[in-house]
Amino acid sequence: MQIEYTNINIKDLPLPPEASTVKRCGALPTGALERLTAKYGIALVWVEDGDEIPGSFWGEAEAGIIGLTLYVRRDTPVHSALHEFCHLICMDSKRRAVLHTDAGGDFIEEDSVCYLQLLLADELMGMGRSRMMQDMDAWGYSFRLGSTAAWFESDAEDARNWLQQHGLLDQAGQPIYRLRD
Repeated sequence: MQIEYTNINIKDLPLPPEASTVKRCGALPTGALERLTAKYGIALVWVEDGDEIPGSFWGEAEAGIIGLTLYVRRDTPVHSALHEFCHLICMDSKRRAVLHTDAGGDFIEEDSVCYLQLLLADELMGMGRSRMMQDMDAWGYSFRLGSTAAWFESDAEDARNWLQQHGLLDQAGQPIYRLRD
């Protein structure tokens, strides 16, 4: 028996219906996202409604990254903005220097981005960790324990350790507000 494989582009898959309920950047208090990105020295650019977001890997309303700049629109999901923001924090300076659209990275770095995204949600006025977990689940983030909360609480030690090893969290597991070297 021969199995035929087809290439499926994840960008072409439909979003789950719950995705329409996620919090959008325009719903955050004025200046909240700017205050967080400034702690890391990352520029935030608000794109006009309806305009294409520069550096967006996923297109549509998804956040974009180019160099040390995060691009969002009012309809960009907050989880997308924080996820791409955390990629900027977690990637090394060599990748950041040539960054345009695709953050790249390996499996453990991706998990670490998700972990930091949850920590920084608590630092983002108008968001919080539990809302971020809810939105990540609604959007379709996939963790082997079935939910973002279960992964964070029971299966993310390797991500936390990676962040600490790269000097992005202190020994208590709190963000240090610096970019990876």
